[in-house]
Amino acid sequence: MPFAIIESLDHEGRGVAHVEGKTIFIEGGLPGEEVDYSSFRKKPSYEQATALSILRPSAQRIGPRCRHFGLCGGCSMQHLEPAAQAAAKQRVLEDALWHIGRLHPEVLYPAIYGPAWGYRKRARLSVRLVPKKGGVLVGFHEKRSSFVADMDSCEVLPADVSALLPELRKLISGLSIPDRIPQIEVAIGDSQIVLVLRVLESLSSADDGQLRAFADRHELVIFLQTGGPDSLALFHPQNAQPLAYSLPEFAVELRFSPLDFTQVNHGINRMLVRRALMLLAPQKHERIADMFCGLGNFTLPIARSGAQVVGVEGAASLVAKAKENALQNGLEASTEFRVANLFEATAENIAGLGRFDKMLIDPPRDGAIALVKALGNDAPRRIVYVSCSPATLARDAAVLVHEQGYRLSGAGIANMFPQTSHVESIALFER
Repeated sequence: MPFAIIESLDHEGRGVAHVEGKTIFIEGGLPGEEVDYSSFRKKPSYEQATALSILRPSAQRIGPRCRHFGLCGGCSMQHLEPAAQAAAKQRVLEDALWHIGRLHPEVLYPAIYGPAWGYRKRARLSVRLVPKKGGVLVGFHEKRSSFVADMDSCEVLPADVSALLPELRKLISGLSIPDRIPQIEVAIGDSQIVLVLRVLESLSSADDGQLRAFADRHELVIFLQTGGPDSLALFHPQNAQPLAYSLPEFAVELRFSPLDFTQVNHGINRMLVRRALMLLAPQKHERIADMFCGLGNFTLPIARSGAQVVGVEGAASLVAKAKENALQNGLEASTEFRVANLFEATAENIAGLGRFDKMLIDPPRDGAIALVKALGNDAPRRIVYVSCSPATLARDAAVLVHEQGYRLSGAGIANMFPQTSHVESIALFER
């Protein structure tokens, strides 16, 4: 049985070891541990493996809280103490900045982290009818598999949502089309829980009655989705209030649709917005850009400071909702919104937006390479970059520093997804 000493964690939370010149990525191993392992994928320069036994455990190893850990693919780091998870993610960010961007931040910001359990305010649950496993399964996929994990609880979901998993199994099993509902989206606002059932065939009148009774019994709002996102329709109750989350520090409430992108961790999002605004330091006389603005998560807090803010987003539907949120919060006079594909940004169309004193960038995982390359000589003197991918942040940071003349003044992580390897980060660039 092969033996290895774990040296570090990679960006997926796997232990990294080297054996006879080959890199071994070992699931379940922690830095400093001696492990026996078994490889399930072998390539000429690396192997992927699973730890079979821990011969010398790390002092930071803890017992996983969820009994489905190891089967469910939703979490990969429950065996590591939560504060150590944040430290490991900070190292992933630092490694990416150096190895990809050849950069060291002047300051490392303290990690942003909060409760390690029950934090997840949105989730996509898979549904499968599997007679061999007793009927309908509702949950996340198994690790490295398209199978649905047989689970009756989830520790990263709020307790009342976790308790719904076995109830949802009973509900779907009792409908006339248990094999035609492949997915349930969960979206949670400040005052309600919404379920979106993906329905591939028409429900019967008896099904309708069961869904209404289920919603009433558990105080839920149910939407149905029969096709693409445009097919989303409120099912019950018809008088449900819009989903919304608040940023109390900035006296802002943002309404959203169950399928809109919002951060999964509302508590960490509030702290991340606070740090972004602290780094951006908006002033009343300034004109500030919020690139990839979405629903206005950063736009509206910036506007609350008195600055004039231009939110730019590629999806016209999100821009319309951002405008509505600005109006609902009394911030329409200090905000404007534009529809633009920032993945195809050019110097000409960025210049066409006008001059900005400062800029916030919050792109999806693909990053903002076209945008940062399109910044001209009159570019903002300060950029705050919020990222969900250390690799693309490092790539874009290299352009900002080595080509555009910025300094990487600081960087740090926000543990938006405790128990997982996902790294959210924030960086400040100045020139």
